Amino acid sequence: MEFLAELHPKVVHFPIALLITYVILELIGILFKIDFYQKAAHLLLFLGVIGAFFAVLTGNQAHAAYRYWNDSSSELFNDHQTFANLTVWYFTGILLLRTYLVVKKKFPSLFKYIVLTLALFGCYLIYQTAEYGGDLIKKFGVGTELNLTEPND
Repeated sequence: MEFLAELHPKVVHFPIALLITYVILELIGILFKIDFYQKAAHLLLFLGVIGAFFAVLTGNQAHAAYRYWNDSSSELFNDHQTFANLTVWYFTGILLLRTYLVVKKKFPSLFKYIVLTLALFGCYLIYQTAEYGGDLIKKFGVGTELNLTEPND
């Protein structure tokens, strides 16, 4: 499934954009009490979580396709993977909580601000995941075309 490994650098940007935009729309919807933005935020959260699961799947394949692991790159990968998994499960939790509150019609202002606070912390998780992922590319060339093929002799 090397083709999934090649997709990872392309697909990771979708959940990043969707989840960050979700937080922005959530903030606008809550502050200005605009229902449309809150519904759009919920949809982007759902799409962002699906995208994050796909990013993790392709990331695992990219890990398997990279052939030049050493102690430094493995440690950096472990940090990246930890934050990626935290991010996907954290936003999945927010999605489940938010969906439950909306369906049960128990989403008053207090809960909206709690969900918003949780979402803002989620941005930190996204940032850390992206930071470690970027370091893997810059320092070790992980996921680049040069490292997905056999070395030339």
